[in-house]
Amino acid sequence: MVVLSQPIVDGNIAHIKTCKMAATAAKAVAIPVVDLSQSGAKTLIVEACRDLGFFKVINHRISMDFVTRLESEALKFFKLPAPEKAKSGPPNPFGYGSKVIGPNGDVGWVEYLLFSTNPDLASRNPSSTATGISLTLWEMVNEYVSAVREMACEVLEMIADELEMTTREALSRLIRDRKSDSCIRINHYPARPSLRALTGRSLIGFGEHTDPQIISVLRSNDASGLQISDGGSRWVAVPPDDATFFFIVGDSLQVMTNGRLRSVRHRVVAEGARARLSMVYFGGAPLTEKITPLEGVMEEGEESLYEEFTWREYKESAYKTRLGDDRLSLFQKSAQ
Repeated sequence: MVVLSQPIVDGNIAHIKTCKMAATAAKAVAIPVVDLSQSGAKTLIVEACRDLGFFKVINHRISMDFVTRLESEALKFFKLPAPEKAKSGPPNPFGYGSKVIGPNGDVGWVEYLLFSTNPDLASRNPSSTATGISLTLWEMVNEYVSAVREMACEVLEMIADELEMTTREALSRLIRDRKSDSCIRINHYPARPSLRALTGRSLIGFGEHTDPQIISVLRSNDASGLQISDGGSRWVAVPPDDATFFFIVGDSLQVMTNGRLRSVRHRVVAEGARARLSMVYFGGAPLTEKITPLEGVMEEGEESLYEEFTWREYKESAYKTRLGDDRLSLFQKSAQ
């Protein structure tokens, strides 16, 4: 899909790109579904990570009543007047942001809250630096992170088992570590504005990218908009499902498996009159952790496809690029 170079002329969206609407821009595809209660789940997970880098899970044992209450609490914040929300931003790196994504010029039809999941930071009352965020929301986010982190660890341990890594905790230990550099983003995509200039097109809510961390866990309401790349030039529309969680392979996991599991490019478009709310947990390694193929994955004589680097080095490199850049290409040995 080609993103138009001419911006929509409007005070709020003048610099936000558009694309053809999903009906013609994306094709339907079966999203892999994994039942975490089934004995064959680990095989299905690895197959999905190899083929698509994306899957959704059912029977996850997370209370959807609680998730719905958290979503409602987050919406209370996003319904506040803009000046009130602005008191909690800009994100540096955590807090409230609107339309601006990162430091290098990327923008989108989105506003968001970004929280650290580091226990030392998460235990603090945010009122001194983010006055618009209620203590109730802060506490609910922490509870949500604890539940989702455990589910992510369960999935990572299944991956380690299936790939016959040296220990079952080879991956999960990295996001259970107290120094894990993980975070959670709550994204709010307002309903698409009804402008003649947008007829037949969708606003880009969050531009195409891969996640640099190990694995991401996404939950959204029942509004559409999420699309993933099929590995070529086509985009796949992901049907909304507010009762499940979607897993996204990140760049770090691709490196740790020496390319066996692949990170997936994805984006969000504002397709219609309904607002979309999503919560994304990004499971990252400690900053000093070396991101390199793990023992037990490599075959005898196999060489790493990537130069060795720490998560801090990769994160800093990613922050210097645009959202849609191929970040891993800078660390591939073939690129040297």
